[in-house]
Amino acid sequence: MLNKIALLLFLVITACDIKRDNSENFPSTKTVSKTSLVILGTAQDAGYPQIGCTKSCCTNKWSDKNSTLVTSIGIIEPKEKKTYLFEATPDIKFQIKKLSSYIDNNSIQLPNGIFLTHAHIGHYTGLMQLGREAINAKNIQVFSMPKMFDYLSSNGPWNQLVELGNIDLKAISDNTEVSVNSNLKITPFIVPHRGEYTETVGYKIKGPHKTALFIPDIDKWEKWEISIEDEIKKVDYAFLDATFYKNGEVGNRDMSQIPHPFVEESFKRLKNMTSNDKSKVYFIHFNHTNPLLQKNSKAQKEVINLGFNFAKEGLIFEL
Repeated sequence: MLNKIALLLFLVITACDIKRDNSENFPSTKTVSKTSLVILGTAQDAGYPQIGCTKSCCTNKWSDKNSTLVTSIGIIEPKEKKTYLFEATPDIKFQIKKLSSYIDNNSIQLPNGIFLTHAHIGHYTGLMQLGREAINAKNIQVFSMPKMFDYLSSNGPWNQLVELGNIDLKAISDNTEVSVNSNLKITPFIVPHRGEYTETVGYKIKGPHKTALFIPDIDKWEKWEISIEDEIKKVDYAFLDATFYKNGEVGNRDMSQIPHPFVEESFKRLKNMTSNDKSKVYFIHFNHTNPLLQKNSKAQKEVINLGFNFAKEGLIFEL
């Protein structure tokens, strides 16, 4: 009898643990009642684990069924039953499914619009899933800056999406607000980042009550003519580039060739901000080498102890 009771308790505890663990990689989806922003991915362009990586940062992740998706955020407009996606990542099919489920768990709804930041692989290549080899979408609005607009219009395979009417390119411009509807305003702004094909932008997202800053890629804060401190003060949430935690993190490459603000540099840069402003910051866009991807790591604890936050898939922020 005691053995049966012990077994029952073990099964109950195990079930609770499973539920808790799954909740950390996209919590059980619930429909939302207010305009909200959701984190759909937090990894650098190549995802986590990263292709070919046999280092300690990735070895355990290969056997983990819950891989970390590439950085993306989504906006949910429950009253209008509309969704908007920021970035078209290689993981777009999973992210669209998750985003649409916040409105209706029983269907998969394509987003009403997609906002792109630039033409690096983790930020736009998911558009191919909208083509005739996949879902053969109809006129999905894709908001693009001038160089990105021309790039998608003039180069294969992307121009085929335009020609077949899978996507409907919408031109946007630097610091010009896009009024999506009465509840949602989106403003792109150019940031310094290597631009082999297109410019790079961040976005300011204005909901009915709150605002958010989304800058997944930038070279260094010092290269931007705008003060990141001032921009943080103007918003309620700031999702900022944290590709690398510190210099030397990628041992086999010259990190000056892949410039990003190291998290440790951001600590120093933002150290004099108020605790309220620091709490707005959510680091995002983690390379596979970044210890912020490691649960309960020293890096995660350091971020929290210093008054900042790090993004997790499934976090929801009311706008």
